[in-house]
Amino acid sequence: MPHFHVEYSGNLEDKIDMDGLCECIRATAAGVEAFPMAGIRVRATRVDHYAIADGNPAHGFVDISIRLRAGRPKDVKRDATQRIFEAVEAYLSPAFTGHSIALSLEMRDIDPDLSPKTGTIRHHLGATNQET
Repeated sequence: MPHFHVEYSGNLEDKIDMDGLCECIRATAAGVEAFPMAGIRVRATRVDHYAIADGNPAHGFVDISIRLRAGRPKDVKRDATQRIFEAVEAYLSPAFTGHSIALSLEMRDIDPDLSPKTGTIRHHLGATNQET
């Protein structure tokens, strides 16, 4: 863990490079000690059916959900949340100047007893990137 899920309004498809946004999040997360490299997953989902504020179809949104295995102190999570948010805000800055966009982010803990995991990614990373 963590898993980053970006939902965005379909009207932003030609205004924001979503692959670039995913890489921005991944690269920022890789520099946060609370986020083990092997557990980082970033994905984006286009949302075609939505209604925002006054209903003006020009409005758009980017909503980021971070799911993180429970156990980290609140100040560590707050710092990580702020670092990701600031990186995304900077990445989206050019789009903000010309478009009506709402940006939001939420981090949630996952109960490890209710979230089994397996995989081989750690075996393919160097020993320095192992999750403990």
